[in-house]
Amino acid sequence: MNKYFFGFLLLVLSACGKDKGQAPPAEYPATTAQDVSYGGDPLQKMDVYLPFRGPDTTKVIILIHGGAWLEGDKSDFNSFVPELQRRLPGYAIFNLNYRLYLNNTNRFPTQEEDIKSAFNFIYSRRNEYHISDKFVLLGASAGGHLALLQGNKYSTPVKPKALVSFFGPVELVSLYNSSQYTASILLKLTGGTPATVPAIYESSSPSNYITPSSPPTIFLQGGADTVVPPSQSQLLQNLLQAANVPNQYVFYPTQGHGWVGADLQDSFDKIAAFIKAHVQ
Repeated sequence: MNKYFFGFLLLVLSACGKDKGQAPPAEYPATTAQDVSYGGDPLQKMDVYLPFRGPDTTKVIILIHGGAWLEGDKSDFNSFVPELQRRLPGYAIFNLNYRLYLNNTNRFPTQEEDIKSAFNFIYSRRNEYHISDKFVLLGASAGGHLALLQGNKYSTPVKPKALVSFFGPVELVSLYNSSQYTASILLKLTGGTPATVPAIYESSSPSNYITPSSPPTIFLQGGADTVVPPSQSQLLQNLLQAANVPNQYVFYPTQGHGWVGADLQDSFDKIAAFIKAHVQ
């Protein structure tokens, strides 16, 4: 036997032996779980959508519903889940509920604290869920406010890699002054006016926490929105640009406080493209 051929044969047999002894990479099936508790209150629950995934590499999207901090439910985002799964099939999705204001209970910062608790809960169970530490927060209206607040105010246990806000309030004093409707809501949530409880308006405004280390942010706004005026999104853009934070402002001139149809599909397309570009 040719000595060169014999040497090559030994290499092949050795490689085959090594491959045979190595365990294949772990794989985990797609699963869904409803009403998973992240706290002791009945409203502190979430729905969990885990894709088919490998070990600890799956990125995460956390959804936060709207409803003026006093109504709404995670089921409001049920239609968002398949849209995001189709465009971002490798992501795990966590759809949150949180405590709502009711009869002078659960004032600010209750909702902020719940989002932080849920965020920490999910992060602490990375090994159980087989997910990575790459988180994206997506919210609408009050949920957009909470996503912006969590993503800009807190850097532990990990800073989100991107934020998505559908017409989320950014600065609460100017929101209070924008209409009687928003003033009445914020009066309940804060327990006072910007003049009587300035600290809670300041600590609950995402605008006060935007820095050069803020996450890349895409935010979507209707030009005819009479609940959260476009000036809130314009302020957000100005602050992000001043801090050199990557951002994208998606403006729909004729839309109000929410939209459906072609514009919503366009929103999902732009959100998916932004996330793919900034969450590596």
